[in-house]
Amino acid sequence: MSPAVATVDFGGPEEGPLILLGPSLGTSAATLWGAVAERLSAQARVVGWDLPGHGRSRPGGPSSIAELAAAVVELADRHGAETFHYAGDSVGGCVGLQIALDASDRMATATLLCTGAVIGTPDGWRDRAAAVRADGVAAMVDAAPGRWFAPGFPEQHPGVCAALLDSLRHTDPQSYAHICEALADFDVVAQLPDIVTPVLAVAGSEDLPTPPESLQLIAAGVRDGEVVVLDGVGHLAPAEAPDRVAALIAQRAGLPQRPATQTPDDVYRAGMAVRREVLGDAHVDRATAAADELTTDFQRMITEYAWGGIWTRPGLDRRSRSMITLTALIARGHHEEFAMHLRAARRNGLSNDEIKELIMQTAIYCGVPDANSAFRIASDVLPDVDRRGDA
Repeated sequence: MSPAVATVDFGGPEEGPLILLGPSLGTSAATLWGAVAERLSAQARVVGWDLPGHGRSRPGGPSSIAELAAAVVELADRHGAETFHYAGDSVGGCVGLQIALDASDRMATATLLCTGAVIGTPDGWRDRAAAVRADGVAAMVDAAPGRWFAPGFPEQHPGVCAALLDSLRHTDPQSYAHICEALADFDVVAQLPDIVTPVLAVAGSEDLPTPPESLQLIAAGVRDGEVVVLDGVGHLAPAEAPDRVAALIAQRAGLPQRPATQTPDDVYRAGMAVRREVLGDAHVDRATAAADELTTDFQRMITEYAWGGIWTRPGLDRRSRSMITLTALIARGHHEEFAMHLRAARRNGLSNDEIKELIMQTAIYCGVPDANSAFRIASDVLPDVDRRGDA
């Protein structure tokens, strides 16, 4: 029998597609996903679910990740949806992987954030379960900010953090321990090649429990996977970067990227969100900070037309756009931009080997001297990306 999970109906048009949102351990759907849901509910029916003993759910007994996955599919049944889009953070992402294995015909797309095909170690999870049973969740509350958030986020967004920590504080200890034990038994690394559902794996660059490598493993292992790394984001990406997360889910679900009455400011905001996702916050912050009376209009034009007008189009994924962009920059000899877009390409999921093959291809169609310059720049940039882990 599937565990009973409470739901949070965030609203949206009844005729719209169904998007189900899965939580992280110790959080509630309302506190983790509320800001994202607000951005999605104009175009889709958005429903979150709470783990047993979390948020609105009653305390529950032992339940496996597979049993939680079955409960989510039953939730889609209750909403009359033959298929649904799914997004889940941490253990919610594990549940998404399990649904993709057990009910691939039901889940149209999966956006899996800050998660893994296996997370931590079995002994580590069982030790945590024993600690919570002995001492309650108080110790987890004390440790959570360092585990959940990117450096500086609690100081900049104290209200968001306080709400999430309050959810943890009110979590049933036994239910929390049961989920720890479910995670101790969860390992689907060997089964990733069986997943046919399109998967977008979203990592936080500052995530300690599930670092970017964990999401890259998922994207590389499934049949149709893509990875995005969010700069300056920790383990609870939906709460830390709701604009960027909502845009990724909307794009994956095929929702219209812009309202019909979109204003230039709307285009600019959408473009800025994508520009930050592709180039990274640090680069965009430097560019905007350096803008002056002479260059401010130029910076806005780039954001509005290149990023808001082209990079937001649904016809190509970002990996493909990165490959096209790198090729064009090599052909035109734009070396500074090429170096910048090498970092962007890694953030969009291209490997060093794929970049090497791309440059080899340009040697034939753009010229050996251009490819030679590209290899020289890549030899400088890519080791730094690998060392810093900021792809």
